Amino acid sequence: MDSSASLLNKLKGAEPFFLLGLPLVFKSSFDKANRTSSKSFRGPGMAEGLKILEKVKLAYDIPIVTDVHETIQCESVGRVADVIQIPAFLCRQTDLLVAAAETGRIINIKKGQFCAPSVMVNSAEKIRLAGNPNVMVCERGTMFGYNDLIVDPRNLEWMREANCPVLDGGGVASGGLRELIPCIARTAVAVGVDGIFMEVHDNPLNAPVDGPTQWPLRHLEELLEELIAIAVSSFPTIDVNGYVSVPNICMIRIRRISRVVQVFLIGLSTFK
Repeated sequence: MDSSASLLNKLKGAEPFFLLGLPLVFKSSFDKANRTSSKSFRGPGMAEGLKILEKVKLAYDIPIVTDVHETIQCESVGRVADVIQIPAFLCRQTDLLVAAAETGRIINIKKGQFCAPSVMVNSAEKIRLAGNPNVMVCERGTMFGYNDLIVDPRNLEWMREANCPVLDGGGVASGGLRELIPCIARTAVAVGVDGIFMEVHDNPLNAPVDGPTQWPLRHLEELLEELIAIAVSSFPTIDVNGYVSVPNICMIRIRRISRVVQVFLIGLSTFK
């Protein structure tokens, strides 16, 4: 998330546009609390960050996703966010999962890079046992030695054992290799994920954080068209009438928000 003044000024001047008639859920973090270096960009903090996210939500009439890192954040975040995301490093933290679940919001749990897919069964169950049936899990890649991630397509199937929607982590699962983002996304759609999580920026080389995992905004429409074509050929029951509506494919609507940092693509109708 850019600074509040910068982001709001850009939002005011941005003209919404739509890609392919598919709905969008906007994702941005108010605090990147798990940065490797204390000098890395983190964001504006929770109080100011939630104000920005709420303005985006109201101005563009789109659902919002953001992360929580501590139990004390959940109640405040739940007043604004439609989906609360549990970071991969914290996917097994029971107190955090329960506090997030108690907000009643949809909970997205990113699979830890150090976890087997079966771990997500227990993490999702913690949400349900806290009284919230609205949970989904996201493949984040798997550690393959030091400073390397691989995406094992088998995980996308094995994570179905959590009995909830399964998302593909896209850019964040690429290990910082931007050129692999289309390959990972194509694979996930062919397997039959319920949603795609993508980091998008209009100038990734100058992004304040996570530039190597971001897909250039100018190439997004072309990639989404390719993913829809794969979905249609892979799932004959698909109905493309302004929407991609089969259970195995996300519904995406893209609106232009200048310098988008992250977009999170999932059909929220899954939880009706």
